[in-house]
Amino acid sequence: MRFNRNSTLAFFTALTGSPNLRIGLCALLALTGLGVTACNKSGLDGNNPTAPSGPPAPGSAIHDTALGASDAIGFGSSSPCLPYTECAGNGYVFVAARQLRTQGYTVTLTNLGIPTAVISPAFQSLGQQYGHTVAGNFIDGELPFVPQDATLVTIFAGSNDVNVITAALGGGAGASDRAGYIDQQVRSFGDSYRALVSGIRNTAKSAHLVVLNLPNLAGLPFLAGAQLSQRQAAQRASVSMTTTVINPLRAADLAVIDLMCDARLYQPSIYSSDGFHPNDAGYAILAAEVVRAATSSSYPAPQGGCAQTTLVP
Repeated sequence: MRFNRNSTLAFFTALTGSPNLRIGLCALLALTGLGVTACNKSGLDGNNPTAPSGPPAPGSAIHDTALGASDAIGFGSSSPCLPYTECAGNGYVFVAARQLRTQGYTVTLTNLGIPTAVISPAFQSLGQQYGHTVAGNFIDGELPFVPQDATLVTIFAGSNDVNVITAALGGGAGASDRAGYIDQQVRSFGDSYRALVSGIRNTAKSAHLVVLNLPNLAGLPFLAGAQLSQRQAAQRASVSMTTTVINPLRAADLAVIDLMCDARLYQPSIYSSDGFHPNDAGYAILAAEVVRAATSSSYPAPQGGCAQTTLVP
C-alpha cells in the first residue's frame, strides 16, 4: 500500500544541487528535517485576522503567492520549474500567472511549493515513520514565507497527505480500526489546514485566498492497479478532506475550486506517465480555474455531492 514517487524524489534531489536554487534558511531547515521553531508562525494563535479583500480590480497589480507541493513547480508537465522560482513553465502556477498578465494585470509571483510536501510536521513525521518520502511541510516550510503584501494566495494541499495515510495503513497502522484511523488523520489534517489559512490571513491581511479541493484519488490512474483496500482508503481520506475540511472554507470567504466533482479530473489523458501528476493538459485545466476564481466575485461554490465521491464500493 506504500506509494513512493521515486521520480519526484530524484528530480527534487537534482534540483537541490543546482547553483540557481534560492532556498531561504527556514525552508532549508524544514527540508532537512531540523524544524523551524525559530521562524515566525504568526496567525496560528487563534486571533481573528482582518477580513480578506475580494478579487483584484481589472488591470491592477497582483502579488500572487502559491503554496503547494510538486504541483506548484509543474512536475509532470513538459516544462517544470525549479522550486522557489518563476520560469516559462507549464505548471498551473505559471500558466495562471501568464493568463492574468494577458488580461492586463501586473503579476508578481512568489512560488513556495515544496515537492512531496504535506500539510504539517505531524504528517511529515508520519510519512518518515512508514518509509514514505516527505521533504517538507506547509506549516514550517511555506507559511513563514508568505509575503505581507500578497494580494492573491493559492493553496493546493492534501494529495501527499492521503498517500502518507495509505502508507501508514500498509505498515500496520490502524489495524484494529482502519476507518477510525483514517478519520483521525483527516481531523488532524483539518486542524493544520485551518491553522494554515489563519496564518496566511494574519500575515497577508488583504489577500484573496483561492484553495483547490482534492479529487477522489481512488479514481486517478496511479491507483488503477492497486488493491481494493488501498483504493478504499484513498477514497475515504480524499473525499473526507474535501467535504469536511476544504469545502467548508467557502463559508469563510475563500474561493474553493471543486476538483472533486469535476469530471475532467478523472480522464487518464490529463495525467503524466506516473498517473499522479497532471501533464500540460491537466495543468491547463487547473490554471484556467485559478484565473476564474482569482478574478470573479461570483465564483461558484463546490457541489454538495456528486458521483465522483463514491467511485469505489
